[in-house]
Amino acid sequence: MTPPVQFRPHHFLCALGFQGKGYSGSFTQNMAAIVAQLRGPDGDGVLIEVTGQADSICAPCPHRRGMSCVKAAQIAALDDRHAHALGLQAGQRLTWADAQSRIRTHVPPGSLRDLCAGCQWLEFGLCEAALSALHRD
Repeated sequence: MTPPVQFRPHHFLCALGFQGKGYSGSFTQNMAAIVAQLRGPDGDGVLIEVTGQADSICAPCPHRRGMSCVKAAQIAALDDRHAHALGLQAGQRLTWADAQSRIRTHVPPGSLRDLCAGCQWLEFGLCEAALSALHRD
């Protein structure tokens, strides 16, 4: 059995909106591989485990410090808002299909300005576009 991909709560929306941009080449390559798995033919069945620390996406991030981040306070605030919005808690496991369903149910288009406040990627509109597309599907 394939081990679950580990996600911090805010990475569910990041994975949804990812479009090939990142903090470094190795970060972007790693994120692209994870997202390709989620968007692949068996992606809906990919098992994800929620964590409150550095996860599969964070692994090569230049901001990572051990199992934390140089932006720990900002990331914790993002994670708290996302965990609350999506009803997630550390240790919980769900499939990517279940995650998308939760996003569709609990995160309406136009809500990312508040939910993702402080995220440097918000201004690009990639996640908002992906969220809108998810709601149209």
